[in-house]
Amino acid sequence: MASEPESTNKPATDGGFSVGVASSIGAFTKDEWDGFAGASRDESGTPYNPFVSFDFLRILEESGCAVRKTGWQGHHLRLEDASGKLIGAVPCYLKSHSQGEYVFDHGWADAFERAGGDYYPKLQASVPFTPATGPRLLVSRDADEATSKAALAEGLKQVTRHIGVSSAHVTFAEDDDMVALEAAGYLRRTDQQFHFINEGYSNYDDFLATLASRKRKALKKERREALATGISIDWLTGRDLTEKVWDDFFAFYMDTGGRKWGSPYLNRKFFSLLGERMADDVLLVMAKRNGRYVAGAINFIGSDTLYGRNWGCIEDHPFLHFEVCYHQAIDFAIDRRLKVVEAGAQGEHKLARGYRPVTTQSAHFIAHAGLRSAVADYLKRERREVERMGEYLDEHGPFRKGELQQTASEPPSLNKD
Repeated sequence: MASEPESTNKPATDGGFSVGVASSIGAFTKDEWDGFAGASRDESGTPYNPFVSFDFLRILEESGCAVRKTGWQGHHLRLEDASGKLIGAVPCYLKSHSQGEYVFDHGWADAFERAGGDYYPKLQASVPFTPATGPRLLVSRDADEATSKAALAEGLKQVTRHIGVSSAHVTFAEDDDMVALEAAGYLRRTDQQFHFINEGYSNYDDFLATLASRKRKALKKERREALATGISIDWLTGRDLTEKVWDDFFAFYMDTGGRKWGSPYLNRKFFSLLGERMADDVLLVMAKRNGRYVAGAINFIGSDTLYGRNWGCIEDHPFLHFEVCYHQAIDFAIDRRLKVVEAGAQGEHKLARGYRPVTTQSAHFIAHAGLRSAVADYLKRERREVERMGEYLDEHGPFRKGELQQTASEPPSLNKD
């Protein structure tokens, strides 16, 4: 039975709505949470995003990855109507640092603290350790979407002020959420990722045909050389995800994570719980040589999107990273008729492999007027630079001249990603 949520006991918006705060996803029932649009697979036509599902967020808490001790104290919003019915929520955390977010505000924190302010704690509306666009203002399927999103945006501001923290940050937000957040006075920030867009290809060769001849030859050679040392590739999902497989993948994850971050965010228990509760939403692309797995990448399967996440290896082989993370993801998306592959944060090297620049968005409410003004000025300049970089990358993509011209000049909406 779910515990009662902690509450601000303060009206959040006009119109009879009230907002409460829960310190754990466990304050919601699974049925309540999965009743929000996008949080479960259903017949409504709303794209399913596995990262905002009850199971994924609960696993992060139960494994000890996203908890107070790691600087991710749950502070999830509950929006109720005048009758007390739950109609919306925001996955949100009280943060004591800016790690594991992929939208970097360390400079803001440093400037504010040098001026005598306290930037931390702050509120972070996001999925921990996951730079993937998805719904952040979650609304019940039978509630009015626009009104509820507006109430959630305003409610997050009210909670920020009520508990006296510096700011609230909604990262990797979808277009509809951004409309509500900007209308509520949040500052808009943009960044760049690289996504593969499936234009209805029948196979990988169909996709290659859209590339310039030189690029096609280079990718074919790269894929051959990646497997030249006797490496084979397995796609593992569902019942294939045994504890032995997770042991192998965790060794890869810890090796790469230890070198990149010093302290990897996810622990072994996280992967066991993932295999127990979300196995059908997970794809492991595993590379095998001489009868054992030597490298792998974990992906999550949405209703129309494959989300690439972590990679690791215990043997170094030329081009194997590109094969396991990018080429195999394209193969899987085409095979499953998925529309998009999101390949995670950063990485211009993805462009040469057929991934296109796409603008990502976040929204920021800064309580202190002076800091808000300084950040707003900075973001204007940053947005212009992100836009210029996107245009430059479009011009230097691997596609044949004139091929996919409209899509390249107008990156796809993030609504469904």
